[in-house]
Amino acid sequence: MNRLSPSMLSADFANLERDIKTAVDAGADWLHVDVMDGIFVPSISFGMPVIKSIRKVTDIVFDVHLMIEDPARYIEDFKEAGADILTIHAEAGRHLDRTLTKIRSLGMKAGIALNPDTDLSALNYILDKVDLILIMSVNPGFGGQKFIEGTIKKLERLNEMLKSAGKDISVEVDGGVNLQNAKSILDAGANVLVAGSAVFGGDIK
Repeated sequence: MNRLSPSMLSADFANLERDIKTAVDAGADWLHVDVMDGIFVPSISFGMPVIKSIRKVTDIVFDVHLMIEDPARYIEDFKEAGADILTIHAEAGRHLDRTLTKIRSLGMKAGIALNPDTDLSALNYILDKVDLILIMSVNPGFGGQKFIEGTIKKLERLNEMLKSAGKDISVEVDGGVNLQNAKSILDAGANVLVAGSAVFGGDIK
């Protein structure tokens, strides 16, 4: 099953409730919430208080993407705020196995994200711990970037890797997704598309 997870990073921060309801009414499956700390990535976005506030206006799945250093410090806090899926970066965690296990133990689904230049070998010893793999198709930290074309081959290799391992894990793509490239991304093996500018800018209806 293919899913659309609109990114709140491209919503109108002054009208989050309105934009969330618009996305949900339009058929969004999940809501992608990017949390950025200004250290792991240059930008700073929103954190637990905002997530807790918008949790009150919808019961849609919150697909929370942590672009922060040492994410293990805040696992319980994001659970309390209302996260359903919590994705951490392979590049940001010291003890991935332990952190992913902790996420699942709290009742959330665990995701692992890979930056564009991170090799798939980073997944070799943690596939049993993850429910979702997020392939970044732009360098993280800013919305509105152009899709990195090499992502397609990376997705194809990931698809082969998962088949070989006999794993049924959701594959999400984040960055530069639009109507022009969505089909090729899905054909390459993804089944969850994160779109920000394309959704809230009016490209994907």
